[in-house]
Amino acid sequence: MNKRDENLLLLRPNIPSAKVSDNMSNEEQFQNKTLRPIAKLQDLLIIEVFKNYIHKHKNTFYGFSVEKKMMFIENAIQRDIKFRNNLKGIVTGQFTLEEYGIYVQNSSALNKRMMNIVKERMISNIQLLEDQTHYQQAQ
Repeated sequence: MNKRDENLLLLRPNIPSAKVSDNMSNEEQFQNKTLRPIAKLQDLLIIEVFKNYIHKHKNTFYGFSVEKKMMFIENAIQRDIKFRNNLKGIVTGQFTLEEYGIYVQNSSALNKRMMNIVKERMISNIQLLEDQTHYQQAQ
């Protein structure tokens, strides 16, 4: 294993709930061993990238109800190909060479899993997506 790969693996957080076992599909093993830790590692960057996306879309997100915010997140990930590709790059750029080899063999199924994880992380961090200018003006 090269130094880059070793360093990437050392950076990743441990997720005790992301178990890997032999009776799981290869995709599920990759999801739990690779995608979930990378998504957690990149969490703050993903949030900042989404805040920039919100800004580019005239900050309409901030006026939405929680349900509409969740729909906005899902639509951004599913329908905006540029944004989706940006998110994929944030995750795949953290792959080791071996993981990248696994990824390219089944990228379609793994991309689905990857985007679902990213969406879950954004929704679970919806409070971090609040309009900071609103808070600054209130103070």
